[in-house]
Amino acid sequence: MKYIFLLFMITTFNSFSQEITKKKERRILQFKTLEIVRDEIPYDSPEQFVFEFKNKGKKPITIQGVSTSCGCTAAEKPSEPIQPRKKSKIVVSYDTKRVGEFIKTITVTSDIAPPVVLTIKGKVKEKGQ
Repeated sequence: MKYIFLLFMITTFNSFSQEITKKKERRILQFKTLEIVRDEIPYDSPEQFVFEFKNKGKKPITIQGVSTSCGCTAAEKPSEPIQPRKKSKIVVSYDTKRVGEFIKTITVTSDIAPPVVLTIKGKVKEKGQ
């Protein structure tokens, strides 16, 4: 019985330790919001979704890539490394010639922090509305 209890305690501690590590990693790249929702987007408008973030780490961080969930969405990443405690942004554009509701994701990868998934949601109005 002692061994079972000891095994349980070791497993629990290991699991807890991994969660703490994951939370610390996530804090390096801190976004103001992970989701932006916009209703009533005019047809064929130059609508942009801007995700601001801060490098909360102690080293410069380079955004290596931003991948979108479909070809109707484009994302621009910073070209230079973001210094510690400095802010930057990811700018996302959606093809507003596509009428109706949409939900799209953007995955941000960097050289230090784990990937972050951003979401844009909205509804494009019909032409002339």
